[in-house]
Amino acid sequence: MKIAVAHKNGEVFQHFGHTEEFKVYEIENQEILSSEVISTEGSGHEALAVFLAEQGIRVVICGGIGSGAQAALDEAGIELCAGAEGNADEAVASYLKGELVNTGVNCDHHGEGHSCGSHEEDGHCGHGCHEEEGESEEAGGCGAGGCGGCHGCRPQPAFEGKNVGKTCKVHYTGTFNDGTKFDSSYDREKPLTFVCGAGMMIRGFDKAVANQEVGSIIDIHLMPEEAYGEADPEAIVTMDLAEIPGAEELTTGQKVYLQDMYGRPIPVTVAAKTDTTITFDANHEMAGKELNFRIELLSVSEE
Repeated sequence: MKIAVAHKNGEVFQHFGHTEEFKVYEIENQEILSSEVISTEGSGHEALAVFLAEQGIRVVICGGIGSGAQAALDEAGIELCAGAEGNADEAVASYLKGELVNTGVNCDHHGEGHSCGSHEEDGHCGHGCHEEEGESEEAGGCGAGGCGGCHGCRPQPAFEGKNVGKTCKVHYTGTFNDGTKFDSSYDREKPLTFVCGAGMMIRGFDKAVANQEVGSIIDIHLMPEEAYGEADPEAIVTMDLAEIPGAEELTTGQKVYLQDMYGRPIPVTVAAKTDTTITFDANHEMAGKELNFRIELLSVSEE
């Protein structure tokens, strides 16, 4: 059996229709025998289903995907597992262990001006709890699907700029107001690439790059409304430990997944725990915080 992962720089690429390469894994007896990276040769969206079928692919793992592409995969007889992120090899390993959750269609639009992606990690809650197996910052940093990546498919931001709609490559450092660094692409030695104005970034970061000159470095300060919004008290819930199998093993500060009524995974943090109850916080860890970024624009291209 062959499994293909939408791939870029070792990670699960978050926009299926814009995938330029897949990492293809040869599977036998639920084990990976070999893998190789193949180019999509310019195929996009629904045409990728035909391309993958010609490669003998049986399963596709990706981040975000629209209904048209999903229908094309169904017609080609290819199983879909959307909503993955992080390291591609780890995503396949999680799939083989039955731990990777398929979020299904998570983007209602296609083409430029939108981005897709869900940030569910390997693992899911079922009717209990599963720990996250990777930190989002390591999966691409604050701006790139870590704490600053896309969350589903968003409409194009209401701003203009010469770089909007173009692929931008940046280096950045993010700090809190007290000077504490929370993320840096420089530390990873890997620039961040995104389509400006496509909703792949938090609004304030995206808007700042819209008219930035290549080679320049800018400093920006973002209030919560331009970053991750204010924390929602209704996103904090307390439950009886007995109601959640596996919860007794959790510790305060641990990041896990619950499921909503539709079976979709919800990333949460264990905010508190007593002998009989446990409190989960579904707010983003950066919600309610003012953020500072130093952004260096390395290049802008039409691709």
